[in-house]
Amino acid sequence: MTTIDPPGGHGRPAVPSAATRALERCVSVEPAKFAAAHWGRAPLLSRAAELPNPDGFTDLLSPADADELLSRRGLRTPFLRVARDGQLVPAARFTGGGGAGAEIGDQVLDERVLELYAGGATLVLQGLHRLWPALIDFARDLGTALTQPLQVNAYLTPPGNQGFATHYDTHDVFVLQVDGRKHWRIHPPVLTDPLERQPWGGRADEVSATADGPAALDVVLEPGDALYLPRGWLHSAQAQETSSLHLTVGIRALTRYALVEELLALAAEDPRLRAGLPFGTDVADPDAIEPELTETVEALRDWLLRADPAAVAARLRGRAWPAARPAPIRPLAQAAALTALTADSRIAPRPALRWQLTPTTDGRVALRLVDRTVTLPEQCAPALHALLGSTGLRVGDLPGLDDDADRLVLARRLLREAVAVPA
Repeated sequence: MTTIDPPGGHGRPAVPSAATRALERCVSVEPAKFAAAHWGRAPLLSRAAELPNPDGFTDLLSPADADELLSRRGLRTPFLRVARDGQLVPAARFTGGGGAGAEIGDQVLDERVLELYAGGATLVLQGLHRLWPALIDFARDLGTALTQPLQVNAYLTPPGNQGFATHYDTHDVFVLQVDGRKHWRIHPPVLTDPLERQPWGGRADEVSATADGPAALDVVLEPGDALYLPRGWLHSAQAQETSSLHLTVGIRALTRYALVEELLALAAEDPRLRAGLPFGTDVADPDAIEPELTETVEALRDWLLRADPAAVAARLRGRAWPAARPAPIRPLAQAAALTALTADSRIAPRPALRWQLTPTTDGRVALRLVDRTVTLPEQCAPALHALLGSTGLRVGDLPGLDDDADRLVLARRLLREAVAVPA
């Protein structure tokens, strides 16, 4: 069975110029050089003067924007964390009911946030790729350029303070300094390429000992500077003479271990690997386990040699696609566009939409999306491929259909399914 993929290939969105620009805002080298020399390998410091945007990153989230979020947007946990002296402050210290009609006690209370921040606590605004319009768009574009799902947090640190002790992250990050100055000390990993199940707390002594040694990078980030850190690299950061605001873009890339996990999940199809151990086996006795282990390894090796890449890809798709949402749609505007649609209307694919178009055995086509599959008549395939591979088309120009009535039926279906948006 064949699949018809978008320009990005195998369900990946094509890389538009906006995506390229988003990556170029974060790195001072060509994207190809970044991929070859730094991605997953080594830190990269990019000074503001080496980056294309002279205004830095205040267009993404300014200190005034952060104040707006903390005071007037009904922010709730877990979209805010507070850290002081390297420890998280219990949420009950800064949350409560929001008054009439908003009594649920998980809402951020601005006066308590003020008390904690004025006392030296760092504020961490979380999940801003889902909350703040400029960061929603930026995260979508940067994620398209990297073909990876992203998350965006903001860190607001009072003068002279440090929110967290030296640690490492289990995902790659871009640090974008928005306001103020922050002193960063970077040390090599104590564990190369840690998985999410291997957080730094399990190696606290090694982390502490390494942090006492010479730094691989000792630098003060100024407004507009950017820093890339692969997962596992140790880091700590301290605000300088004024308060600091920086964005951390976390890149949740899949690893080869994810392939291992999915291969093992599929291995349950092999009856030799589902077989029970012999009756009476003493599982604590290495001599008793050794022949069973040998036979199991042989069976696993035989199965792995027959593993179906398509089956593995399908399972990985189930992990990766839901982690990166397409661009938001406006339900009211979308519904209005449905009502007003004509052959002269222009529609476009929903930006950053993941999809695959696959012929079915009954002569139809299946449009596979993140959370569902839409089945359509086979004659819709040319129109689907033309639209989803474009930046926008006139409804009356959708190819492969007999007349405008059929084109309108398909266009309305795609708008209702949030596959297309008004252009």
